[in-house]
Amino acid sequence: MVITFDRHPRMLFDTSYRPNMLTTIEERLEYLEQCGIDTCVVLEFDEAMASLSARDFMQEILRDRLGVRMLLLGYDNHFGKRKVGEGFDDYRRYGEEMGIEVVPCDGMAMPDGTHYSSTVVRRLLAEGHCQQAMQCLGRPYSLRGIVVEGYHEGRKMGFPTANISVDPLKVIPVGGVYAVKVKIEGYEGMFLGMMNIGHRPTYGTYSLTIETNIFHFDDDIYGKTLEVFLYKKMREERRFESVNALVEQLRKDACTVDTFFR
Repeated sequence: MVITFDRHPRMLFDTSYRPNMLTTIEERLEYLEQCGIDTCVVLEFDEAMASLSARDFMQEILRDRLGVRMLLLGYDNHFGKRKVGEGFDDYRRYGEEMGIEVVPCDGMAMPDGTHYSSTVVRRLLAEGHCQQAMQCLGRPYSLRGIVVEGYHEGRKMGFPTANISVDPLKVIPVGGVYAVKVKIEGYEGMFLGMMNIGHRPTYGTYSLTIETNIFHFDDDIYGKTLEVFLYKKMREERRFESVNALVEQLRKDACTVDTFFR
């Protein structure tokens, strides 16, 4: 059994806080299912739960409600309304008192000794290092969203794009052009493509857009869910002197991405 919360705990106390999440709760549940987990319990983190001490959380939630007899705990994980200095040794002692064996899980480290963590993955994505992020995650990082109306400039240039609206809590990698694979709702298999994250500087000043040119595909998919898997950042986004210069660069980008996936 995996136990998780329905939201970042800080969001209960600070309604303006927007955590940079690597997965939405829906995505997290999907990945856990793929790992072969028997069941996943999503706890509603509310004021009542936030007020529980670690000992009360273990007794009332873990033992009495969920029947936990062995708790595997990450090396840097903490829970409950913390007392100063409270940590793993205290959890183990509470467990002994109530019949729960508390077992520490060591972190995994990179060759340079850095622990794999969500913080490390966020930093890698902020720097455009998709392949290193993939090493940490065990999968390519992805962005999922509904296909929405865009500006249709790509279609005019011969490079139609699908624009997606992404969960506002998801981590958006640094701007640029990426080699991607795409999963489309209602279609079998994966499609190759290139994605641009940025502000479309050649056309002026725009809000951030996430748009994907899916190779050899021109169906109407507005309203469908798209999941875009990032494999490599190919170049920075930049402003071009003319639309023709942009078209020429897009042709080069498409060839470079196609070569990358061969």
